[in-house]
Amino acid sequence: MKSHLLFLVSLAFGLGTQAQTTTSYSWDNLPQVARPVFKADTINILKYGAVADGQFLNTRAINQAIEDCSKKGGGVVLIPAGLWVSGPVYLRNNVNLHLAKSATLFFTADKSQYKIIEGEYEGRKVARNESPINGKDLENIAITGKGIIDGNGDVWRAVHQRQLPPPDWQKKVASGGVVSDDGKTWYPSQQFKDATVAKKSMLLMPGKPLSAFEDMKDVLRPNLLVLNNCKKVLIEGVILQNSAAWCLHPILCEDLTISDVMVKNPDYAHNGDGMDIESCRNFIIENSILDVGDDAICIKSGKDEEGRKRGRPSENGIIRGNTVYKGHGGVVVGSEMSGGARNLFIENCSFLGTDKGLRFKSTRGRGGVVENIYARNLFMKDIVQEAVFFDMHYFVKFITDSERDTRPVVNEGTPVFRNMVFENIACSGASHALFIRGLSEMPIQNITLKNSVLKAETGIELVEVSNIRVENVQLKTKADKPLVLLNTAKNVTIDGLKYGGDVNVLVKLDGKDNQKISIRNTDTKKVKQPFELSDGATKNQIVIK
Repeated sequence: MKSHLLFLVSLAFGLGTQAQTTTSYSWDNLPQVARPVFKADTINILKYGAVADGQFLNTRAINQAIEDCSKKGGGVVLIPAGLWVSGPVYLRNNVNLHLAKSATLFFTADKSQYKIIEGEYEGRKVARNESPINGKDLENIAITGKGIIDGNGDVWRAVHQRQLPPPDWQKKVASGGVVSDDGKTWYPSQQFKDATVAKKSMLLMPGKPLSAFEDMKDVLRPNLLVLNNCKKVLIEGVILQNSAAWCLHPILCEDLTISDVMVKNPDYAHNGDGMDIESCRNFIIENSILDVGDDAICIKSGKDEEGRKRGRPSENGIIRGNTVYKGHGGVVVGSEMSGGARNLFIENCSFLGTDKGLRFKSTRGRGGVVENIYARNLFMKDIVQEAVFFDMHYFVKFITDSERDTRPVVNEGTPVFRNMVFENIACSGASHALFIRGLSEMPIQNITLKNSVLKAETGIELVEVSNIRVENVQLKTKADKPLVLLNTAKNVTIDGLKYGGDVNVLVKLDGKDNQKISIRNTDTKKVKQPFELSDGATKNQIVIK
């Protein structure tokens, strides 16, 4: 009982379950990210017998060049123009792997070249095939240039018939592999189908060796690039595409720079995330283009109990100058964020046709504190769903899921999202302008949206929230829907709200648990009804000044 009370007190005083950083970051005091520095010495992979014919397997040549370069104190390993086929590549300390313009590093479809290893997936320890590019416990490393890195993902991925036009589906079926019994899903192999149908788990368990996963090897899809516990990392200029799963996965890294890259995955790519920054400290993602099959720029920090035990938030990050086309979200936090996330600064990004713009997601049992997130100067067009989205009821059944406590009580598994300011957002087209849904036991707290113009079918919907401010925001919505819908909302201030066209209802209060709703400096004469009450809501819940 005492420990439970201490936990509640820690949340109330803003401590959460993580040690707090001592630096107070702001737009005037952004996190600093150290970049690697390399010797000018250059080694060409041609000297190691590499052949650029699109057939010869260059795994040994590339890895030997990297190894020798590192042993000599580091420098640059050059992959010149050409089509280079390879198996898994391992980075080494003080080496910059540089792909020249017109160089394509294309990873082999021969799955026997990829060993089954202990890896990470969706925040859990799992069996996986080696990633095409790997690095662990390294310092001062880079991948740079103007070349292309291609993960050959189609040989690894399943795809549903509904995801492809009929000619592409027919071509896929004719290419080999097997089709599900109902004819609606294509699998790369019979083994992939059998493991999927049997719902075999990839989770590592005590006493279960890696060799025990050989009968499901084909379903253990690798991420294209995995860097684990590395410091001073630079990824710059290259195109990374066609991954079997996530494209870029830095985990437990420090001083990470991703700049001027293009990340591409087909829109049908299952788990085809662009970048998943997991439990990293001091990072910058800038001036990059993403067009992917899942979340684009995603911040994570482990899943459920494993993530909480690790206790490493993703923190002190800058995300700026990026353009996202297709993707489930432009910038995303969660849902595997059990170690928390804090001190993130997002600015000057464009989201063009993404499912959501800013996306925050979690669920009961995750835990973690997500706080101190600031976004400004974001430009969105043709957003399929919400421009700004929070949901603490996110649930998709994953193959890495295990039992967790989903009771509506405050404990170590309760996710906490708080202290965020979003400003100068322009959105032309979305289903919702702003959607926030917290938990009954832990509302989403202290969120401000200001100085923004959003055109959407529906305006603002707030459920299970506390201390929300909407300041100087212009909404353009459909007349038949309330501009603002509130349910179990407390201490909400809407100041200087503007709206265009005919609006039937300005604010709808739903339920008896709304408190201290304040509408200020907002023209209520143009609406047919300033507020509407339903399901036990009362007039004393709202004040219009």
